Amino acid sequence: MNGCRVVGRLAPSPTGALHLGNARTFLLAWLSIRQQHGKLLLRIEDIDSPRVKPWALQATIDDLRWLGIDWDEGPDSAAPTDIDPKSLIQSQRLPRYQAILDELISQGRVFACTCTRSEVAEAASAPHESSMRLEGPIYPGTCREKHFSPQELNQLQKFAWRWRFEEGQVVWHDGIHGPMCARPAQQLGDFVVARGDGVPAYQLAVVVDDHDQQVTEVVRGDDLLASTYRQLALSDFLHWPSPKYFHIPLIVGTDGRRLAKRHGDTRLGHFREQGVAPEKIVGYLAWTANLQPTPSPLCAQQLIGRLEWSKLPRGPTTFQGL
Repeated sequence: MNGCRVVGRLAPSPTGALHLGNARTFLLAWLSIRQQHGKLLLRIEDIDSPRVKPWALQATIDDLRWLGIDWDEGPDSAAPTDIDPKSLIQSQRLPRYQAILDELISQGRVFACTCTRSEVAEAASAPHESSMRLEGPIYPGTCREKHFSPQELNQLQKFAWRWRFEEGQVVWHDGIHGPMCARPAQQLGDFVVARGDGVPAYQLAVVVDDHDQQVTEVVRGDDLLASTYRQLALSDFLHWPSPKYFHIPLIVGTDGRRLAKRHGDTRLGHFREQGVAPEKIVGYLAWTANLQPTPSPLCAQQLIGRLEWSKLPRGPTTFQGL
């Protein structure tokens, strides 16, 4: 990793428009790096190809700049930088991910799994105790002890490579939530790192990217807390240092669920179209993060020096309008 300079990243996925929740996370990530005089990268996580929208990348860049958020290196960099701009677009890095996947396969740390999502859900019908927010059922280990020859794998129409979790307890420290502890093998289950054709899953790609780009600090939503155990397992196996993690509580609707269309239009593009000043958005987001006592308008630059992680709310923020 980078010797002493702090390196952070903004890592949007161009699968839709940015909303207020995304904006607060990106604002805090930007603010943290600017306060530490570090380097901030803009990385585009676009390997989820079925959901990627052609218009979303430029819309994301426009929305971030409108808020007053900038970056030192990104895929839009015109001047020479330390990083090849193309390397900040995940879809341009598939050979690199394949090389790491090949290493995991050769070391026996991943196994081929032919289970579909519905089959995993049916097999995992018994309830599992877990204090973590999970995006789906815990994998029951159906294919864990199966062994496929290269010829058999070539004949399979569809399969995935899953990480084989080892037994034991994993402890790490989150910059907002404090000490974290779990037994991933039981509470998370083996997870997908790539499709059979080598296209990486988020868990693998983000670990490789953070290492290659010397990222030392990751600020993201706390819906990804469980993912940290997976990413730590990968980086530990590869003997790579892990960044410091800060998981921001989400902004939710009045029903307690993450922001969506059912809560009204909270897209930054919508507010721009309505003539809302970016300072009003920034001021509101700063207030929800306890960076100022009222939601009074201000520009992003005025927040530099105000961020204290200990003052952030530990639970979700309910959006009830600007």
